[in-house]
Amino acid sequence: MARQDVEAWRDRTFRRLPERRVRGERSALRFVDEVGFCFTLSDFGLPVASLYVAVCGRRHPRRPKHTHHDPEIGLSWNLKDSLPAKRFTYYGKLVKGKPTLVSLTLFPAFCALIREGKGSGDYIVDYRQGRMTRAAVLILEALNDRGALATPDLRKAVAMHGAERTAEFDRAMAELQRGLWIVKVEEVYDPDFYYRWDLLDNWLPGPLLAARDLGREEAARRLVAAYLKGAAASQDRFLAGLFGLGLEEVKVALDSLEAAGSVRQERRIKGLPGSWVLWADHGKDEP
Repeated sequence: MARQDVEAWRDRTFRRLPERRVRGERSALRFVDEVGFCFTLSDFGLPVASLYVAVCGRRHPRRPKHTHHDPEIGLSWNLKDSLPAKRFTYYGKLVKGKPTLVSLTLFPAFCALIREGKGSGDYIVDYRQGRMTRAAVLILEALNDRGALATPDLRKAVAMHGAERTAEFDRAMAELQRGLWIVKVEEVYDPDFYYRWDLLDNWLPGPLLAARDLGREEAARRLVAAYLKGAAASQDRFLAGLFGLGLEEVKVALDSLEAAGSVRQERRIKGLPGSWVLWADHGKDEP
């Protein structure tokens, strides 16, 4: 395999070709389901699928200076709002802390790694053991008591509506998003712009329930397989950093996939340095 073969495969799977570009909601959902997860309005210079790139249908699209009037930016923005709002996908700052859309088929694997089978009330254990801040607990309790809330109403409910509490509130919200405790369910323009938030357990209970039957090892295997199926090739350290896994966890996942005939390890790619893992059969479904 040569570097151009890898890029040609990604052109097809990441929809970097005009004939495969995303044109609307149906093709966007198919795209997310095919790749498993993707960034939204940028690829951040990483070899990861991007909704915006798929809408453009070309490699390395240059972002326009005036994004408000650009049809590709506009369609990407609308899709990253509409798909999660209709509960077709998950959306949050997940992979590498970047805005990410995730297929509901793959999302249980993320839940298994991050939530580790914890139920909606188990956050209190994390708090008592020093793994969750008091501010985060207050936010969870407000959403549990009142249901979905807009950001201004949520800040008032936890007495963090003053400017001097903004940083504390933002840190707690980021903490809860990373832990998959809360989810943004709506972006409102009426006329001010704000988000509406809910407990993930209320918004997407199905993936959380499915995650309880997944061990950490199987969850890691599914995530690694989903990425390699789309990207064709990768390296151990990149995979570990992408999913927040240990190198040994990545090795176990790759060994399992290799035993199933899905990947080949310790391979060379012409034009690229180092040793690579290759998806063994580009026509083969994820095992």
